[in-house]
Amino acid sequence: MTTDLPHLHLDHLRPPDTDQLRAADDAGHPPRILLLYGSLRPTSFSRKLALEAERILQHLGAETRVFDPHALPLLDSVPSSHPEVQRLREWSLWSEGQVWVSPERHGTITGVFKNQIDWLPLEDGSVRPTQGRTLAVMQVCGGSQSFNVVNALRVLGRWMRMVTIPNQSSVAKAWQEFDEHGRMKPSPFYDRVVDVMEELVKFTLMVRGRSDYLVSRYSERKGDAIQRALAVDAGAVEKA
Repeated sequence: MTTDLPHLHLDHLRPPDTDQLRAADDAGHPPRILLLYGSLRPTSFSRKLALEAERILQHLGAETRVFDPHALPLLDSVPSSHPEVQRLREWSLWSEGQVWVSPERHGTITGVFKNQIDWLPLEDGSVRPTQGRTLAVMQVCGGSQSFNVVNALRVLGRWMRMVTIPNQSSVAKAWQEFDEHGRMKPSPFYDRVVDVMEELVKFTLMVRGRSDYLVSRYSERKGDAIQRALAVDAGAVEKA
C-alpha cells in the first residue's frame, strides 16, 4: 500500500473494522450505570437529581448504583486501600455508563465532586477505570440557568477518556424544582432529565462490547510496540 504520509507507521493504523462495530452479543445483564453527585448537604439538590435520574434509568431497564461521597476522604489524605476509595473504584469498573451531577459553586464544580473524580486514576496497572464508558452530565443551579458545570464536566469526561453523550441537563433554581418528598416536579427541566437518561441508555447499549475497540489509539499501539521491541532487545521478554 502506497501513502503520502511518510511519518505514519502503517502497522499500527488499520482501516475501520466493521465486524467490530456490528451489534455485539447480549451481555446477559442490564446496562450498568453509576451515579455520582457533588454535595454533602442534607438538602442536597444534586443528590435529589441523581436519585430522580436513577428512577428513570431503572424504569428504562438499567441496573444502578449511587455513590455516597460522605465517607470518602480527601485525595491523598489516606492510602488508596481505604474502603471507600476501593468501593468507588470497584463501582467505576463495574459500570458501563455514568451520570455526573454537581452543583455550581464559584462558577464551577464543587470540591466534593472533584474529589471523587480525583480518586479515579487514569490508569491502574493496565486497567483504566473510566475509559470507554458512556457519560451523562448534569448540574443544579441556585439561581438562573448556567452551563459552567456541565461544560467543566465534559472536559473532565474527555480527560477520563469517556464517551460523553450529546445531551445534558442544567436545572435552574433547583430549590423550587423538587417537592417536600425530594421528588422532581413536572416541568421542562424534568422532561430534559428524562431525555438525557434515555439517550444515555441508548448510547450505553450502542457502545457495550465495543468500547475497547472504539478507544484503541494509534499512538498507544505504536508506543506499546516500541516498548515491547525494547524489552525484547534487552532480553526482558521473548520475541513473539
